[in-house]
Amino acid sequence: MILRDLHAGPARFKDLLTGLKGIASNLLSNRLQALEASGLIQKNQSDFGVSLYSLTPQGEKTGELLFELARFGRQMPHPSKIQKPGNLRTIAVSLGTACKKAVGPDHNFAATLVIDGEAYRLTARDCDAQIRAGAAENPDVVMTTSYEPMMALADGKIAKDEFVSNHVALEVITPGKEKEFFDLLTRAIPEFD
Repeated sequence: MILRDLHAGPARFKDLLTGLKGIASNLLSNRLQALEASGLIQKNQSDFGVSLYSLTPQGEKTGELLFELARFGRQMPHPSKIQKPGNLRTIAVSLGTACKKAVGPDHNFAATLVIDGEAYRLTARDCDAQIRAGAAENPDVVMTTSYEPMMALADGKIAKDEFVSNHVALEVITPGKEKEFFDLLTRAIPEFD
């Protein structure tokens, strides 16, 4: 779960502790040290003197593995009610990897996804896509939605048109880019299955 959360970008110890509900701080500290010793994460000081944990190039390679584990988990019986995770950084692996698999040369945009008040940036350029924590600097599109309808869309419980009509607030800054954005999301959704 630590690796999964760090796929959204660097995080402070406090951010990881908050997102990983129920983990004791000493256990998190031990796990971070083990991941660092394994060469999967690194600890750096930010410009403000705060320690930030981030993935190493080797740690970045775990994205595909974590995505496949999530896909496997989707085959298991689902709880009757969708449970929101401790933080939404999980979308960096799930939606981010699905977008990476579906992106094509016709996708060239930066978007901000605001999900339950948390901002993430989705960039699609040069046949590559990624999602990271934080808003895009100059987004072409800003989509605001909630976690539950996004999961219902991914699970096939609601159609894309219903999702867009009833659960999305969309701000288009660069006209036409919303088509590329929704095309990529539409192509990415089947990757979850």
